[in-house]
Parts: sequence; structure tokens; C-alpha cells
Amino acid sequence: MDFDVVIIGSGVGGGAIALSLMPTGARILLIERGPRLPREAQNRDAEAVFVEQRYRTNETWFDGRGRPFRPGQYYFVGGHTKFYGCAMFRFRERDFEEVEHEEGISPAWPIRYADLEPYYGRAERLFGVRGQAGAEPTDPPRSTPYPHPPVPHEPVIADMFARLQALGLRPAPMPAAIDFGPGGRCERCGTCDAFPCRIDAKGDAEICLVDPALRQPNVTLWTESLVTRLITDDSGRRVVAAEVRRKESSGTQRVHGRLFVLAAGAINSAVLLQRSATPRHPNGLANSSGVVGRHYMNHNCTAFLTLDPLRVNETKFPKTLYVNDFYFGGSASSRPLGNLQLLGKIQEPMLRGPMRWAPRTLRAWTARHSVDWYVMSEDLPHTESTVRPRGADSIEMRWHRTNLRSHRRWVETARRLLKQAGLPIVLSRPFGEDTPSHQCGTVRFGTDPATSALDPLCKAWDHDNLYVVDAGFFPSSAALNPALTVAAQALRVGEHLRTAGLQ
Repeated sequence: MDFDVVIIGSGVGGGAIALSLMPTGARILLIERGPRLPREAQNRDAEAVFVEQRYRTNETWFDGRGRPFRPGQYYFVGGHTKFYGCAMFRFRERDFEEVEHEEGISPAWPIRYADLEPYYGRAERLFGVRGQAGAEPTDPPRSTPYPHPPVPHEPVIADMFARLQALGLRPAPMPAAIDFGPGGRCERCGTCDAFPCRIDAKGDAEICLVDPALRQPNVTLWTESLVTRLITDDSGRRVVAAEVRRKESSGTQRVHGRLFVLAAGAINSAVLLQRSATPRHPNGLANSSGVVGRHYMNHNCTAFLTLDPLRVNETKFPKTLYVNDFYFGGSASSRPLGNLQLLGKIQEPMLRGPMRWAPRTLRAWTARHSVDWYVMSEDLPHTESTVRPRGADSIEMRWHRTNLRSHRRWVETARRLLKQAGLPIVLSRPFGEDTPSHQCGTVRFGTDPATSALDPLCKAWDHDNLYVVDAGFFPSSAALNPALTVAAQALRVGEHLRTAGLQ
């Protein structure tokens, strides 16, 4: 029960730290509250995944009005990457700087793109990302090429690519972490985005980070083990133990360590720090600034279901195209609007909720003819956008939505463009607080201990041996999928810890 390094959470951040520190020979414990996700027939069954919600947590959270909801959280080894759509974007250079939006400011980061650039390359190699550098103007400079060429478009998507180009846009191949091509495991099964991969072809944190780290005997993984509290020494400067509730044991155990890395996801990391309050730290650990649990962000997102009634869409892996022409503005606005990318292929069971009024035959016809899109805008940090513990086992999430005028403008712009591209019917549905897929910002890093919880290397200002390395450290959300940026910063932190000797 005594380790050199204790890592809480086995997603992108925790997995990358474990893999980075594995060569040091340090005794590393990786703690995951969920089990290994089973490889089973239901992995590819839309009924099981979307209707039965077989893999979604049964937790009940509460919104700012006290209303209960079941969050879109997934607790498995590998974290949310077990269900992501494999999108692996680098944030753009300007995303690290202060950017003015229609409804406020996206704050600057304490680091710049150049600080993360080499680690972005390392992360892309670990995840086997497929892409094409320089395909559109916002694509940032790089010192290394993508490890693999992009996933080729299937016929309907190739046609959409050409139609968007004909409108004067610059669509680009989406960077994707997928084991595709000669000798690859991907079968283009049609169940990737929002599904677990039954054959391990998805580049997720379990396959690319955790399992490689476990090949060495100094790394140990505990599954179905929930950390309920962090314990400090008398000075309050050092974390000395974690209280863990394990499925295989009764009661709570204490695990001691020299170094603690918290990577449980932006929401649960912030809540765990608050639950670990002491008389010396009455507002929770790492929280002398009062920012822990504040500035929650989750992107403003709307799903488009677009239809050409005369064409069946038999695409299996559609996430091969994105559009960033309006990412920092453009003809529709002088201010940033956001990113447009393809979603995974819609199936009839996925439409049971949003189209419950329609007969099944109509839902099936709609799914066969649809091309599905994800319209994403930046959510700006707001001090009253908070996550707090509620009772012993629940969470209250008050999401103060921001930048919605820009998002509505982006939705209408994207709708018009897709209609011009030959998709005459555009149905839309916004994502709500029950889908915290891109959660970030709750334990922000910075250069001033008065306004941030972490330093630029994600160490808590208030503690000598506590790091927080998940998207909680983000001071802004940008308008791109966060996984690769979390991985890059985790690799940067891991290199620092190796150099510093795990102090």
C-alpha cells in the first residue's frame, strides 16, 4: 500500500503520465474507478449502447435548479476515449492567446503552442493519428509529420468534400486515431463514434497508453477502485495518502505515495479536491485561490442530421472531414464561430429519443439517408459555472452557458452552407449538460496563484507533490476536441517529473 507515484484516473492524462514515468522504475499505482470494458456483442449494438445505455454510469447528478439527471459519464479503463470518435486535433496557435469573442474573452494560457508542439507530435505517434498537415489555413506549424496518411473518404463523404470545395471552402481530412489500413484492425464496422470498439481498433487511452505501461512490472492497475479523499500531512503542503474504496474489499483503504497525480476528468477531479477539505484547507485542496470547481466549460455543440432524399448514405466511418473556415471568423462574422466536423453514422435506435413522435419506418429511412454533422463553438469560462459535491456521492453542476449568440450564428451559417452543398433538409438538436464529453476548466493552470490552482506544469500551487493532469487545467476550451491537448500536456509534465526525479 506504499507507492512512489499514485495516479488517479486511467484516461488520456493518467495513462500518459503512467507511460511517461514507467521507464524510471518507480513503483506506480494507476487507480481506475471503473472496470475493463468487456469486449462483447453489445459493443456494436445501437440498441444496447443508446437505448439501454448499457455502458453509461447510473449516477444521478443535479443541475443548477436542483433537477436530477443521468450524466453521459463512462467509467472504464481508458476513460471517455473508449467512446470517443477518434478525433485528435491540435489546438491552433491563437487558441493559446487571448481571443475576443462576441460575448467575452477567451483568456490566454500560461504556455504557448510552441511549448506543446513537440509533445503534440509524440502524442500523435503514441495514438497512431492519421492526418494531413497544412490542409487548411488554421492548421498550426509542426516539426514532425503525421505518423500515417489520413483515412480515405468513402464515396458520399468524398462527394461532400468536393461540393464544399466548390462553395469556396477549404475542407480538410480529419485527424483520427484509428488502426486503419493494411494490417490494421479497423473493419469499418459502422459503430465507432460513441461506441466502444470490440476489436481494439480505436486509438484510445487503454490501448495506446495504459496497456503499454502495464508491460513493465513497476506499474500496477487497480480497477473498480474509487478514490474518495486525499490526505495531507500536518503542514498541509504534501499529500501523503489517498482513501480508496475497492470493490474487492470492505471498507476504505489508505494508499500512501510520494507523488500524486489527479486525472479523474475535469468534473470528478474538482469534486475530489473539494471533498478533501481540511481545517487548513477549508475550501478543498489546491484551492486557496477559490477557483477549483469554477469556470466549467463544455463547448456549445449542435448535432445536424442532414438529408438528401434521393441518396442513401452507406458510409461506415464518416469522420474523415472537417471545416475550419469560420474558426476565427470569416465572411459570416468578424469574431470566431467554430468548427464543423462529421459525426459517426446515425442509426435508427439513436433517433428514438429526438424523433419519438415518428414511426420506426420513418426513423429507419431517415438514418439511411442522413449525413450527420457536429457544429461546435467555444464555451467561455464563467466564474459561476461550477461543479460542487452534493451529499456523499453526488454532484451539482451549474453550467452557465456563454457565447451562445456566436453559436447560433455558426449554426445558421453551417445550415446555409450544407443546404447549398446539396443537403436540402437540415434537422438540428443541441447538446445539453447531460453530455459532458468535452468537460474542462475546473482546476485551471496559470502564472498567478491568486487566480489559478496549478502552475504551468500542472502542479498545485498549494502542495508540493500534487499534479492535476486532465482537461480541468484548461483556462479556455477552444473549439476543438480536447483529447490530444490533454495527452500533449501530460507528456510534457511526465518529462518534467522524470527530470525532477519524481520529487
